[in-house]
Amino acid sequence: MRYAILSDIHANLEALNSVLEKIDSLGVDKTVCLGDIVGYNSNPNECIEIIKKRGIHCIMGNHDSRAAGIEEPRDFNPMAAEALYWTRKELTANNRDFLEGLPRKSIVDNAFLAFHGWINSTDGYIFSENDAAENFKLMDEATIAFFGHTHVRLAYVETGGRVTTSLDHRFKLEKGLRYLVNPGGAGQPRDRDPRAPFLVYDHENGEITFYRVEYDMEKCAEKILLSGLPATLAERLKSGR
Repeated sequence: MRYAILSDIHANLEALNSVLEKIDSLGVDKTVCLGDIVGYNSNPNECIEIIKKRGIHCIMGNHDSRAAGIEEPRDFNPMAAEALYWTRKELTANNRDFLEGLPRKSIVDNAFLAFHGWINSTDGYIFSENDAAENFKLMDEATIAFFGHTHVRLAYVETGGRVTTSLDHRFKLEKGLRYLVNPGGAGQPRDRDPRAPFLVYDHENGEITFYRVEYDMEKCAEKILLSGLPATLAERLKSGR
């Protein structure tokens, strides 16, 4: 099986369409989303409808849980909270129910673990090798897991209790090592590269390949401004931060 894995779409319809167009050209068997379909950008319903129509395997992100009303955005920064409340007003009842029904984590086809923030917390951030080390302890028998939330493309590798960081664009999984891999934030990258990221995991060959695609950023930014969302959300797309 070959899996396309993306995360943090954040209602960026233009980025999602470009990522899926590239995924279609690669002939993968299954697509998985690591959460945060909504938030920040202006097309939450359209992005959810695409996820549903394509049958993309998806888990819940922290913005998804707040948009569904499961939790309140009390710990969100003011800009993120404003976008979240806007999203709540825009969501259809069916799409709100869809978000509410998403799992917090998932073992996909007995091939890998998928979660959003930390394995035991949708809101936790894996920002460092120390954070990764704590999550490796929570992985039980799994040797590879994919996560999102930080919007930064990278991989953490554990061997003998030691964790290192890899920024390689393609690598093979090695026996005896364990991996925590982030495909990057498709709808709002934060690694200074504004192109939309995702990855492909070839389970049979044990290989991971990262991709970036161009998308109509100007159109997305214009819709943010027209919707009344904070202008900073449009500007940050262009810097990839």
